[in-house]
Amino acid sequence: MSLKGSKNLLVIRPDNMGDLLMSVPAIRAIKNTFGCKITVLCSSKSAEVVQLIEEIDDQIVFDLPWLSLNFANAEGLNQLVVFIKQRKFDSCVVFNVYSQNPAPCIMLAYLAGIKLRAAYSRENLYRLVTHWLPDDEPLTVIRHQVTRDLNLAGFLGADSSDDRIRISETALDTQLGILGQFGLKSSGYIVLHTGVSEKKRQYPRSHWIELARLISKKYNVTIALTGTANEQAFTEELALEMGGDVKVLSGKTDLSALCSVIKQARGMVTLNTGPMHLAAALDTPSVALYAQSNPQHKPYCTKSKVLEFSVPEGLQSKNEVIRFVNREQYADFIPYPEAVMVMEALGDLIDE
Repeated sequence: MSLKGSKNLLVIRPDNMGDLLMSVPAIRAIKNTFGCKITVLCSSKSAEVVQLIEEIDDQIVFDLPWLSLNFANAEGLNQLVVFIKQRKFDSCVVFNVYSQNPAPCIMLAYLAGIKLRAAYSRENLYRLVTHWLPDDEPLTVIRHQVTRDLNLAGFLGADSSDDRIRISETALDTQLGILGQFGLKSSGYIVLHTGVSEKKRQYPRSHWIELARLISKKYNVTIALTGTANEQAFTEELALEMGGDVKVLSGKTDLSALCSVIKQARGMVTLNTGPMHLAAALDTPSVALYAQSNPQHKPYCTKSKVLEFSVPEGLQSKNEVIRFVNREQYADFIPYPEAVMVMEALGDLIDE
């Protein structure tokens, strides 16, 4: 099975920013091996990061109904099929998490007349998929998402030896003055990324406050609170309670500026969310406060420490594939890491 001869390829990766970032090594492998034009079908949540991925030539932004609550109507999906068909793609690769059914995405490519359609699948999709890699996850093995996606790229004939998550730093060069705007100095601050899209991955407010105070006391550095515009009010409240030299950047940076802030930080403490993978791509030492929702998505090939905690019972997924993994790997309850534990992990990374 090979993508040899493909000239115009559609990658379907329609979920969050972190998911798309973890697919970057596989996308690079396909691009470098076959030299094809690559367009990515992504969600509105990951659209901004595309500008930082050199291997992607174009994008189609659409929130698919089986992955988003923001989807408007079925007619929009019909129009998407027509639009994809007009782009005359000759091949399509679907990257997904093992708990996601690839069939709806493959159906899009099938209806759009894309000749070559590749994906993982536990079930035989027959004529929907032309290049089928039977999915052995998570029943037999669990791979990191980067490895999983590279495995599919390798199955399609790509050279998958380069497994680093990398983003273009050209866009970051335009943000060199961003630190001064917020009163920050290179390596003179530590980033706390306190926001996350799902409640089950949140870390207690009181723990963040204690952590910031401990960091300020030990390192005498500025604390930079990052996040989205929706998280700005929360981080402003945190800053008031933390006291000391705390700067709120939430909602005040675009993605390129956020990357510049992360790259020039002495270190970072983050939840398992997109900026955690940005830190990996930018080689910034990071402590990941990691809710046990998916073992595939930990920081990859970077200087990091992972402190896991259990997802509260009432917030656990109803997806039976995920529940299987929870029973097999996450049966023992792990409380939230105390702030002193986070400090110890951070010190292991940034103390000389």
